[in-house]
Formats: sequence, structure tokens, C-alpha cells
Amino acid sequence: MLINYFSIFIFIALSLVAGLGAIFFSILFGAIFNKTKNKTKAKCEAYECGIPAFSDARMQFKVRYYRIAIFFIIFDIEMAFLFPWAVVIKRISWTGIIAMGIFLGLLVLGLIYEWRKGALEWD
Repeated sequence: MLINYFSIFIFIALSLVAGLGAIFFSILFGAIFNKTKNKTKAKCEAYECGIPAFSDARMQFKVRYYRIAIFFIIFDIEMAFLFPWAVVIKRISWTGIIAMGIFLGLLVLGLIYEWRKGALEWD
């Protein structure tokens, strides 16, 4: 009975070895190659997207950034629903095709509504 779970055990063991190995080698090579122990303010600053930090990390953002992030999440979830549906497209009946059509239609209507309201404009 336990032989059925052997592949899962191997997968978990390999995952742990890979994760712990990455941590071990990063500590090892970090200690070997990091000859400079002096940390300056410039070395400790956050650096993202090629733009140096210019203010506090807790500054307020406009709502547009959050709106764009929510749109991305919505359409990303749409793709998560479309992949399994596309895999079994030949085996599902017309009910599945109509349900997915309604789902996509509602998403397109929502996108058109947001577009007309100007939510996608980047001022």
C-alpha cells in the first residue's frame, strides 16, 4: 500500500534537497566571494526597475495602480479557467461551450464598460 506513495515521497525529498541546497550554496559562495565587509549606504539601498529610491517606501500610490493590478488578476484568472477548458474542448458537450461563452462574454462586457468609463487611461 505504501509503494503507491513512494513517488510523492521522492518528489518531496528532491524538493527539500533542491531548496536546502540552494540556501547552503548561497551562504557558502556568499562567504567566499564577498570580500568586502564594509556596507555603505548605497549598497544597502533598495533598487528596483533601474530607478533608485527617491522617497519613503510607505508613500501613497494612486488608485489607478491598484485598478490596473486588479484588471491583471481578473484576466489572469480568466486564463486559469480557459486552459482546462481548452484541454477538454473535444470531450465536453454544448453545455460546457455555452457556459464558457457566457463567462467570456461577461468578461468582455466588463472590459468594455471599464474602457468606456476611462479606467484604462493612464494620465
